[in-house]
Amino acid sequence: MASLDPVWSLVQSAQFRVELLKICSILGLADDRRLRDAIQKDDADIVRLFRRVVSTERHKKAVLRLKGESAQNCVDLVQDVLDKGTLNSAGSDDGLTRKARRLLVKLSEVSDTLPASLFICGVLRLDKEAMFGGTFGDIYRASYQGQDVALKRIRVFQRDQTRHKIRKRFCREALLWQRLNHPFVLPFTGIDPESFPSFLCMVSPWMRHGTILKHLAENGNANVERRLFEIAQGLAYLHSQDIIHGDLRGSNILVDDDWHVRLADFGLSVFSDAT
Repeated sequence: MASLDPVWSLVQSAQFRVELLKICSILGLADDRRLRDAIQKDDADIVRLFRRVVSTERHKKAVLRLKGESAQNCVDLVQDVLDKGTLNSAGSDDGLTRKARRLLVKLSEVSDTLPASLFICGVLRLDKEAMFGGTFGDIYRASYQGQDVALKRIRVFQRDQTRHKIRKRFCREALLWQRLNHPFVLPFTGIDPESFPSFLCMVSPWMRHGTILKHLAENGNANVERRLFEIAQGLAYLHSQDIIHGDLRGSNILVDDDWHVRLADFGLSVFSDAT
């Protein structure tokens, strides 16, 4: 495998894994120990391949030229190894995980492809009309697994160039947001492809107390120091993940059921180092 082009090998590894898992599922072998051991060994090979890819500009450009099924397989494979933390175990000091995250976002943007594992089903829209509206999207209230959730539907524009730009923004926001896990950052639940035909929606917990602006208008400046501290903690966490929010304002700071702030709306967020 090492003698082959690493990009081709990554794509083939992804395709073979998809086919293998389908066959094993049909045969009832999905939990077989031998299968798990083989996948673990394959993960180690993938890490070695990926290190070669991200260390060479030519290989990175080749990844970004992937289209269709090849792009989807590569996106799913990188998402899988990131989820497992396999890249961290290979050595956390070489920045491999950071490079993988950035390449995943870029490939998703240029190929208009998102990891299949982010998609969820069973979301039930509760209101016909949007509860809130912003510059690029509308927020609807829905239910998922017995809990109230918010559906963020990106608005569609007539111009092809604008639509493409908004779609890229959707991909970037979903991929940046899904990796965030902090008490003062709004959780990412998944992507709903069913509630609106031909539209994708990002799903997150419903914040019934609304924005920090609404909270301050109704409750005054009580505990404002704590709110500021929580906002600062959330921002510090984002920066620790090499992410700049890019649009921090009152309407993008929500208040959860326990009256803690939650930073939201990562549509303009970027990596602090674009390389």
